[in-house]
Amino acid sequence: QVQLVESGGGLVQPGASLRLSCTASGRTSTSHTMAWFRQAPGKERTFVAAIRFRDNNAFYANSLKGRFTISRDRANSTAYLQMNSLEPEDTAVYYCESGPHIIASQTGVPQAYDYWGQGTQVTVSS
Repeated sequence: QVQLVESGGGLVQPGASLRLSCTASGRTSTSHTMAWFRQAPGKERTFVAAIRFRDNNAFYANSLKGRFTISRDRANSTAYLQMNSLEPEDTAVYYCESGPHIIASQTGVPQAYDYWGQGTQVTVSS
């Protein structure tokens, strides 16, 4: 089993930045992929970004590329999501997900991952 703990959410004004963290513990794999998804009230969970720990290869939702950056600390099994120029439309619960052997075509599919965290709320409002 793998446990994921997210942190870093909060209430910010439009244009601000936030950095989310997700730390994995338990039976983590050196070949796992960690991803961020988000879910706004009344909407489906959508892909934000993913990173493959083995080779640091990153994947992004096209609409967020350039504002959001995913990175990883391999030694501490932690993935980060740096979010810049936040907009009210970014308001959502952000979930971290993890899974071994995620192929590139599946990185944006929430059901492809085996583990997920409790989520952290991000609210962008003036």
